[in-house]
Amino acid sequence: MTISSMTGYAVATRETSAGTLTVELKSVNSRFLDLQFRINDDLRAIEPALRDAIMGRVTRGKVECRVSFGRKNSNGNTQQVNTALLAALTKMQHEVRSHFPEAAQLSVNELLRWPGMIEEPEMSQEMLQSDVQAAVAEALDAFLDSRRREGAALQAMLVSRVDDMEAIVQRISPLIPQAISQFQAKATERMKEALGLAAQDNAGAATSVSREDALERIRQEVTLYGIRIDVAEELSRLSTHLSETRHILQKGGQVGKRLDFMMQELNREANTVGSKAALKELSDAAMAMKLLIEQMREQVQNLE
Repeated sequence: MTISSMTGYAVATRETSAGTLTVELKSVNSRFLDLQFRINDDLRAIEPALRDAIMGRVTRGKVECRVSFGRKNSNGNTQQVNTALLAALTKMQHEVRSHFPEAAQLSVNELLRWPGMIEEPEMSQEMLQSDVQAAVAEALDAFLDSRRREGAALQAMLVSRVDDMEAIVQRISPLIPQAISQFQAKATERMKEALGLAAQDNAGAATSVSREDALERIRQEVTLYGIRIDVAEELSRLSTHLSETRHILQKGGQVGKRLDFMMQELNREANTVGSKAALKELSDAAMAMKLLIEQMREQVQNLE
């Protein structure tokens, strides 16, 4: 199943007997489905049908739908005079001139230019509605295709970042036991040296702690600290989360919200690795992974 972006654009144009019908769809990312319509007043009655058509095929995104209709230039055979308006103007003119005989009569040019005097033939609303629905279906097909194309590009980018993070985890995982062992050896040696200095300073003085007890305490402290800096468990969880992220991307469908959750989990583990890092290599790796996660998070926000 493919992955779709929430960003898309499409336009469809149909020539009808009465004029040119244009349907334009564009969208950006949004947590939910947010529909906005820009429709000519004479097409406003079609909005519920448009809403149902879009909601039947789009689940997330801020979608703007523009529907415009441009009438064809009418010729003399199709235009007609609004006789009711002409009669009303004639009656009002007679009433005015009965009080002001010197007032000039309206000319033919003034009458023809009067708003609403020239009537266009009535459009068939049923035919127009059918044309709108056909144009919307065409626009929706192209619109969804554009979202799928961008979704495929985002999918490839995200898989590439997963590959990079898995490579980092594989590179640093073997360093963990060695790092802990080296740290424990160095820490033990330093604490033994400190213990020797303390013994020299207190030479001849009675002590309540034997050398064996002190060494055991050193081993305990070093071991506990070694456990605190061990990031093997975090790296294991990172690997698990990365595998799940890859699975979600491969399965496809509506993945935006699930991937957003996975980004939170990946970021949590990367932060822990960074905070517990006892080697510069681990600290640098954690920083690189956080950068990759942030790049992924920005693009995940655009997925449906």
